[in-house]
Amino acid sequence: MSQPSRSPAERGGDGWVDPADTQNAEQLLRNGTLTVEGRLVQASNATLYCSVEWEGLVAACVYKPVAGERPLWDFPDGTLAGREVAAYLVSQAMGWRIVPPTVHRDGPFGPGMVQLWVEPDADIDTVALSRGDDPAIRRMSVFDAVINNADRKIGHLLPPGDGHVYGCDHGVCFSVEYKLRTVLWQWRGKPLTDEAVEALRRVLAALDSAPLRSRLPELLTVAEVDATRRRVELMLKHRIHPYPSEDWPAVPWPPM
Repeated sequence: MSQPSRSPAERGGDGWVDPADTQNAEQLLRNGTLTVEGRLVQASNATLYCSVEWEGLVAACVYKPVAGERPLWDFPDGTLAGREVAAYLVSQAMGWRIVPPTVHRDGPFGPGMVQLWVEPDADIDTVALSRGDDPAIRRMSVFDAVINNADRKIGHLLPPGDGHVYGCDHGVCFSVEYKLRTVLWQWRGKPLTDEAVEALRRVLAALDSAPLRSRLPELLTVAEVDATRRRVELMLKHRIHPYPSEDWPAVPWPPM
């Protein structure tokens, strides 16, 4: 089964939810009725394309049930959905909205991650975008360093065409070991922008307050939460974009 040609967005009318409207989007994703419309066959884990409807609101979304997660040697089984939600919470704490609205809930095939679908602008060359100096991509490189993203591919960049760039597929993040693997290395060793420093300060403060302080330990181990804090503190101390590890491949394969 593949993604249907006519999306819920085309059927949604005035009730369609914008990704920037995080409050309504979260309520819709958490409480709405999920209907499986197709499957994204390129994904390594079970990734289902769904419509979700609730009290007049409608959207397309991605549903990744825990039962469909493929075991990995370096991440505990059954934890990828929680890591996706943790990435969304950190993205919100930074103030950058890099991750589309994401929740953890029950669905047709059991508990899993549900994330609002963002349709990228087909006219935008994501390869060129990933290699350029776009401020939105630079923000994403900082975000990836915070969450220790082990798989930032070009295909994970979602530019809807309004200047914003979303990112998806954050299941292999938050390892205690340094595993940053990304196509966005063009700023390595360069000074962080003032904007990035402020975002890092926001997330550091959020780690000590609700809701991040209470939510992250529900989704990650204590050691992984502590490692996240240490990464943020290290970036604030040195004020530079990190370098690749000498013990870990720098770029995911395939890069798309």
